[in-house]
Amino acid sequence: MPSVDASAYSAENYPTMFTILGADGKEYGPVTAGKIHEWIAGGRANLQTRARRDGETEWKTLGDFPEFSQFGTVSDAGPAPTPPLAPAPVSVPAPVFAASAAALALAPASRWLRLGAVLLDSIIGLILALPGMALLLAGGIFTRSNQPNLALMLPGFLVLGIAELALLAVQIYLLSTRGQTIGKKLLAIRIVCFDDESNPGFVKAFLLRAFVNGLIGAVPFLGFFYSLVDICFIFRDDRRCIHDLIAGTKVVKA
Repeated sequence: MPSVDASAYSAENYPTMFTILGADGKEYGPVTAGKIHEWIAGGRANLQTRARRDGETEWKTLGDFPEFSQFGTVSDAGPAPTPPLAPAPVSVPAPVFAASAAALALAPASRWLRLGAVLLDSIIGLILALPGMALLLAGGIFTRSNQPNLALMLPGFLVLGIAELALLAVQIYLLSTRGQTIGKKLLAIRIVCFDDESNPGFVKAFLLRAFVNGLIGAVPFLGFFYSLVDICFIFRDDRRCIHDLIAGTKVVKA
C-alpha cells in the first residue's frame, strides 16, 4: 500500500458515511469516510475490507469506492482479513479491523441538543396531527350541547391515525437503520451502542430504548417518578439516561 498522510483526509473533508463489516462478522458504523481513512492508515482496515455506503444495500470492498483511491488498488492491500474459525487467536496474519470504545470515542451529544431533538420530534408529531384534530373539532368532539357531526369526526379519526402511524413508521425505520429520529437527524446527533459505537438497530434503539422505557413510564403513579429520574440521569458525566443504560446505548454527535 502506498504511503498516505491520513491527516489530509479528515472527517470534515470526507463526510460521507459508511458501515464497515469487521473480521468478526459485526457491523461498525455508520462512520465518515474520513474516519475510515484513519483506520486504513492505522492498519485496522484495508482496501479489501467489506463496506457499504450509507443509504445503499450492496456490500463492496473499500477499494471499490473512489473515496479510498488514495490508498492504491485492491491488489496493493494484500489478502482480505478472515474471521477466525476457532476462539480468537493471539495474533492474526493480516490486518484486521478492530473497533473499540477507546479507538472510536465519539463526542457525546450535548444535553441541549438532546432536548432540542425531543422538542423537534414532538412539534413534528403535533403538526401532523393538526388536520385530523381540526376535523374532530369541526365535528364537535368537545361540544356537549350539540350533536356530534359523524361525517366530520370519522374522517378526523382516520386522518389523525394515518398521520401518526406514518410518523411512527418513519421514526422506527430511522432508529433501526441510522440510530436517529427526525429530530436527531436535523440536529446531527445519533444513538450508538455504548461498547463499540456501532448502529444499535431495532432492538436497542427502539424496542429497549423507547418501547420498554415507555411501558415503564406508563405504570400508574410509579411511572411518573421513573420518568423524572430517567430525565435527571442526563446530568451524569456520561449523559446516559436510564433508557440508555437499559438498551446499552449512548447519544453522540453524528
